[in-house]
Amino acid sequence: MNAPLPTRRDEAWRYADLKALATVWSKLDGPEQIHVPAGESQSRQIAELPVVDGVGVIDLDVTIGDNATFTLYLLAHNADYGRIHVRATLGNGSHFELGGAILGSGQQTLEIVTETIHAEPNATSNQVVRSVLADKATGSFLGRINVARHAQKTDAAQSVKAMLLDRGATANAKPELEIFADDVKCAHGATVGELDKQALFYMASRGLDPATAKKLMLQAFIADAFVSVGDDVVREGLESKALEVMEGLS
Repeated sequence: MNAPLPTRRDEAWRYADLKALATVWSKLDGPEQIHVPAGESQSRQIAELPVVDGVGVIDLDVTIGDNATFTLYLLAHNADYGRIHVRATLGNGSHFELGGAILGSGQQTLEIVTETIHAEPNATSNQVVRSVLADKATGSFLGRINVARHAQKTDAAQSVKAMLLDRGATANAKPELEIFADDVKCAHGATVGELDKQALFYMASRGLDPATAKKLMLQAFIADAFVSVGDDVVREGLESKALEVMEGLS
């Protein structure tokens, strides 16, 4: 990659592990180009990052044609520093769906960064990201939605939630809206919390041991990110992989 190494003055790299990134920066290719033709549907699932020297980076540049749909489901977990960046440009009447999970422990730094560009009218987008973080891991979501002046009837939503299993873990959430049209519906929400102790107590009172109760609560929490997956086999595979990773978290 010929571009200069980013700095934290670039908001999109605000929480990145730039020291780790520097070790592989020159080896990275440019973004992968994905084009969804008008009227068609495509989907992509990423269950693991391609890791080199502990660093895994994925960069996607997606163009979604008129009345087309692109769905993307992500798991960020298997890197010391992992970053998934997605830039999606939507055509007239198109739809972009993203479901992502960040699962970190130890000293990991993991992030999902999205740029959703509503360039034409009548398009919709929905992004759901869930993070479970243990030890001193850092998980970040930065999501920018841009709505062009003539992109009326846009409907865009983001839901970002993080669960901290240890007080040393860190969750960053930065949803951002830049809207120039006036007939739109855009919403975002972000929360950071811990496992509900009352819920754990209630489950224990019904005979569940603490480990099982915790597992069920985390499984339900992460499942939100994949609820829109239409293929049961794909959804169950993603949830199974996420559960496998979470079992290794403290």
